[in-house]
Amino acid sequence: MLRVGGEPMRHGTMRERNLAVLLGEISAHGPVTRARLAAHTGFTKTTVSNLLAVLAEAGLVRDGDLVHEGERGRPGVGVTVNGEGPAGLGLEINVDYLAACVLDLGRRIRYRHLVTADNRARSPEDTAAGLSRLAHQAVDAAAEQGLSVTGAVVAIPGVLAGERVVHAPNLGWHDVPAAALLRDVLPPLLLPVGHDNEANLAALGELWFGAGRPLGDFLHVSGEIGIGAGLIVGGQVFRGAHGFAGELGHMAVAPDGPECTCGGRGCLERVAGQEAILRAAGLTGVTPGSSAGPRESISALVRLLRSGDAQAREAVAVAGRDLGTALAATVKVLDPDTVVLGGIFSPLARWIRTPVEAALENGALYGAVPPVVVSPLAGEAAVLGAAGLVIERIHADPARLLR
Repeated sequence: MLRVGGEPMRHGTMRERNLAVLLGEISAHGPVTRARLAAHTGFTKTTVSNLLAVLAEAGLVRDGDLVHEGERGRPGVGVTVNGEGPAGLGLEINVDYLAACVLDLGRRIRYRHLVTADNRARSPEDTAAGLSRLAHQAVDAAAEQGLSVTGAVVAIPGVLAGERVVHAPNLGWHDVPAAALLRDVLPPLLLPVGHDNEANLAALGELWFGAGRPLGDFLHVSGEIGIGAGLIVGGQVFRGAHGFAGELGHMAVAPDGPECTCGGRGCLERVAGQEAILRAAGLTGVTPGSSAGPRESISALVRLLRSGDAQAREAVAVAGRDLGTALAATVKVLDPDTVVLGGIFSPLARWIRTPVEAALENGALYGAVPPVVVSPLAGEAAVLGAAGLVIERIHADPARLLR
């Protein structure tokens, strides 16, 4: 009997792993013939046929067009992932909106909807109820297209530990049992509901749907009301020992600066976050908002910047220098290939990128300055990452849909 990690590999376990290997090959290279799948995986043609039958019964793969694999011989039937079967639902809670996105197995966006809502003034239960309505609408809309939503992941802007939100200051959440709350209100699905930090999911969204793998190991800066970051290493989110990695906004850059909700002073988001930028730009009567929401605050700021307003440009330049200084310290520790500016920093990139790059260069160690790129996804990265994570989980363990 084969052994893995010193333990016997059961027949069921072996089949589950083989299903994942085969689905991964189809996802990466499809449409691909059965013969090519056997060559790529080392499985016998009989094994490939048997595994494909299981995957097809679960609605995960289907036969497609004929494929020519070489100059000679007859074309074979190409197998591809079934874009009309199981699907993943991404959901996002932010301060001024709720969002939903449905992806099919081919990672195509099949449904996307955003609802404006002031979640700062709502209890976690009321916010979850609003998310429930949005989720049911998304599941119904997917069903109308012949898709079956099998799982959901929720993006939350806060510090998470296990099944709880420890602290989400911009939502006013403290020690909220998020997992239980979401399980109670979201539609019943085959896979358990998941949730993750918004910045981590935004980084995954960037990896899968944005600038992508050419970035290498990258730090995605997710600027919204606060400032967060997600670190991608080897195609995976780096979470740290306790899951708190990426709290860039709470790096102290001005020890004598204003108090922060985390209990510290002079944290980056207090001096370079959206509220600080708006105040310094003279937009004191504008409520900070997220980049994917109504965007009144960002639109007002961009209008001033485009008009050449000196106060607004100086406010963004100062924020860029502080952000770049924090990033320079982070780069010395993490040494990423690339820094990505996302969230509100995407629409502000024309004015904030240069001071960020200058501060990074000034603080560089031995000239190691990673390039700074701008996310093409801006505020949509997190909900895309949430939906993409469901699809990744299906690809990694397709047998979960058979249990």
